Amino acid sequence: MPDVIVGIDLGTTNSEVAVVGAGRPRVLAEDGDPILPSVVGKAEDGRLLVGRAARNQWVLAPDRTVKSIKRKMGEDTKVALGDEEFTPQEISAMVLRALKARAERELGHEVKKAVITVPAYFNDTQRQATREAGELAGLEVVRILNEPTAAALTYNPDSARAENILVYDLGGGTFDVSVVHTEGGVVEVLASHGDTALGGDDFDELLLDAVANDFLEMYEVDLRASRVSRARLLRAVEDAKKKLSDHPFARLEEEFIAEKDGVPLHLSTELDRAEYEGLIRPLIDRTMGCVQQALDDARLTAAQIDRVVLVGGSTRTPLIGRLLEERLGQPAHREVDPDLCVALGAAVQGAIVAGQDVGAVLVDITPHSVGIKCLEYADDFRARPNEHKFAPILRRNSPLPASRSEVFCTVVDGQPTVEIDVYQGDDPDVRRNHRVGKFLIEGLAQVPAGNQLVVQLDLTLDGILKVSAREKATGLVKGITIDNALARYAVAERAGAQARLSRMWAEVESLADFTPGEPGGASLGVTAPGMPVLDPGPREGQRETVQAEALLEKADRVRSKVSAEDQEELDRLAGRVRDALTDRRWADLSAACNDLADVLFYLEDA
Repeated sequence: MPDVIVGIDLGTTNSEVAVVGAGRPRVLAEDGDPILPSVVGKAEDGRLLVGRAARNQWVLAPDRTVKSIKRKMGEDTKVALGDEEFTPQEISAMVLRALKARAERELGHEVKKAVITVPAYFNDTQRQATREAGELAGLEVVRILNEPTAAALTYNPDSARAENILVYDLGGGTFDVSVVHTEGGVVEVLASHGDTALGGDDFDELLLDAVANDFLEMYEVDLRASRVSRARLLRAVEDAKKKLSDHPFARLEEEFIAEKDGVPLHLSTELDRAEYEGLIRPLIDRTMGCVQQALDDARLTAAQIDRVVLVGGSTRTPLIGRLLEERLGQPAHREVDPDLCVALGAAVQGAIVAGQDVGAVLVDITPHSVGIKCLEYADDFRARPNEHKFAPILRRNSPLPASRSEVFCTVVDGQPTVEIDVYQGDDPDVRRNHRVGKFLIEGLAQVPAGNQLVVQLDLTLDGILKVSAREKATGLVKGITIDNALARYAVAERAGAQARLSRMWAEVESLADFTPGEPGGASLGVTAPGMPVLDPGPREGQRETVQAEALLEKADRVRSKVSAEDQEELDRLAGRVRDALTDRRWADLSAACNDLADVLFYLEDA
């Protein structure tokens, strides 16, 4: 039996080990948990602690605990662990040894070889230190692999098609973004940029300070002054942060977290995703600057990126996906667990080195977005609302099982009833999507417009969709269960494909005679708050789209016949057209098309 080569993601905050079996990569878990915190400590009795136990004692015993050692890799320094000192390589070796032992327990045989990942920006000294750590752990390090390369291998292990992939990697302690080119199984890093002092831990600290300041104002007690209280609050805000990735609100409850004048004090508050995202927005904006720098260094435009891949648990924050989509014009891929993506790619590389055939990672996903019909107003509420807005809740390519919720608001004072109309599809107009069910929630509180309803979707691996709507103020809940939601849509999609294509073609042909009319249908009475009008009508932008696609096709034909300087100008203008087309910015698209048409006219006549 040939030696198994495991893949290891040696992370700043967390680490994982993966292996390829039966042609498929999988992460090895212990007690159901695939993640090992990259923390090493010594217990009071001198026992070595690695992983969760060490992380749990860090706040209470920092002198006997070491975390984020990855930041010191390659430095000529030592760190204290109790009454002893160790090099960064030795601390990392302890984490690697724990991963090696986990793999051996799970596989039932000795593990001798590994591929270990490092950030793309690691220099030779840091890479050599990582290799030394592996050797100290009893592993032959057959390859030191760039983390973005590993992520690209996870999504595209052996595709012959050339792709430019942007890997956005936001972990607990560090951030980096890389642009990679893949073709025929070869992955080349074109550019990397990042911030070694920015990560999810910074999000936790901001949230902790916000909650602690509110508590201080209420009780005149600072939870940060007590090591125990601070540790409890930190764990609580970490859990709440994770909940806010999937839901608009999260409860934070900690009993007896402090005392004042002998009276115990309890922490009970509700966190709002919108407020949380406002807190971290400056940090996320810093990462977006790095994204642009990486694109500039790679000499690529956003339109030339074929795929955006998210890595690191902190990328689950919805704000990150939204900002990336706005900037790059396409949704980011998170089908593979962002925490495990790099380890899986390292396992793929190990299998390739060992001569194994490797298939893509198998992930059950929802092939279409699932959401509800709602009204959508412009910011000033003076324009007529879009009555057919599709508000996706479960996004296409979400890994299953999935559970997500979003908050919507009533638009009429004293509104007693709301119809929840559930659709599958990916068009912003619900009339182009497929209805899968609907129900009424009645008896709402007699309050002014703006009554909040939390709509939650739960989709199982078996395609069973549970939809519920809860009035936030009263707790009133109503819902339905839709069996075989995924299969139902697939059948309906096949049956209606020809009809939809015929209708859409007819719409394009009739553009010259089209006169906008009044939208029909009864309003739902629910609106997603704070959203600008993105799609006022089903036909908006079709004329611009047809023009843009024709010009882009012509630009492709002309490009090979002109000089390198003219090619660069064509690429720049075509990039503007593609960006505006992707973002549905019709006015910008018209302007970009005019500029491209002028250049094409000049080049064709030259």
